[in-house]
Amino acid sequence: MLGNVIGVAHLDGPEPPPNLPEHRTTTLEKGRFCMAHCICGWRGPARRARSQARTDAERHATG
Repeated sequence: MLGNVIGVAHLDGPEPPPNLPEHRTTTLEKGRFCMAHCICGWRGPARRARSQARTDAERHATG
């Protein structure tokens, strides 16, 4: 079973469009795991805890 992805911008190149922030993250659930993704191409590790995936995303966006 795949999770739902809402509000993810799809890009052709590595640079986000000028009207988007440099990093926009979201989480994706796949089975029992949750992963953070960013429009810049970064992907976090698979986590069983959604809160940890959100923390990974927050650290990426602010780091």
